[in-house]
Amino acid sequence: MINETYKLSNGIEIPKLGLGTWLLDDEQAAQAVRDAVSLGYRHIDTAQAYANEAGVGEGILSCGVARGELFITTKVAAEAKNYDAVTQSIHESLAKLGLDYIDLQIIHSPQPWKEFREEKRYFEENKQVWKAMEDAYKTGKVKAIGLSNFLQDDIENILASCEIKPMVNQILAHVGNTPLELIEFCRKNDILVEAYSPIAHGAILDHAEVRVVAEKYGVSVAQLCLRYGIQLGLVVLPKTANPDHMRNNAELDFVISDADMEKLKNVEQIQDYGEHSFFPVFGGKLK
Repeated sequence: MINETYKLSNGIEIPKLGLGTWLLDDEQAAQAVRDAVSLGYRHIDTAQAYANEAGVGEGILSCGVARGELFITTKVAAEAKNYDAVTQSIHESLAKLGLDYIDLQIIHSPQPWKEFREEKRYFEENKQVWKAMEDAYKTGKVKAIGLSNFLQDDIENILASCEIKPMVNQILAHVGNTPLELIEFCRKNDILVEAYSPIAHGAILDHAEVRVVAEKYGVSVAQLCLRYGIQLGLVVLPKTANPDHMRNNAELDFVISDADMEKLKNVEQIQDYGEHSFFPVFGGKLK
């Protein structure tokens, strides 16, 4: 499973399983990258908003695997909403990561975090943002470009005027919160969906109904949730600094039956993520 890939619309291969690094500081992120790579991971996901790109870069440099074997994703700050700000953002990410190119560059959100999902949609600004992404792509500084947290009309706004179509949309998707309509819309437009927080920030781990399904397959709830995402055709990006969890998260060589997939799709919506309900990158808003 750890070596399996999807193909993006431009032909680039992206590993189905990646390591998320949100909430890790530079030191933790560097060690997490080294540990993950030693276990076979090749896909690392970071963002400007995580404030750990330097640590991820250090991990890449010291992990003992050639740069060309790794797939590195980072994200333009949600607050960068004009051409120059995005160009500068990408330049800063390259410098902090210490890389010549980024495999996948994503717009972190259609709106600045403090206005996330509020009335102002930033449609015109996001067209400028996308133009800067396209230009970075044309220079080879980034090998693929995409979106994050974009709803269908946000994506349609980009598709209406873009020269190069978005290749991914990274969204919150997990058992108990699977936006199937948005996933299907992306699929129809050749946009690969990536799932962040695929284990629901841990909120799913004590879910009795999900636990029963996991026990049926002899796997952990976390493994079941990751396999569920992959069977939906998603990239899954579990975040952990624990090598044991990294190892378990990569052991996904089982298949969930169609009936159990339907059951998991219909698990009641998770409303409360407990201690993880408020997120620093969201300026105090719920992720």
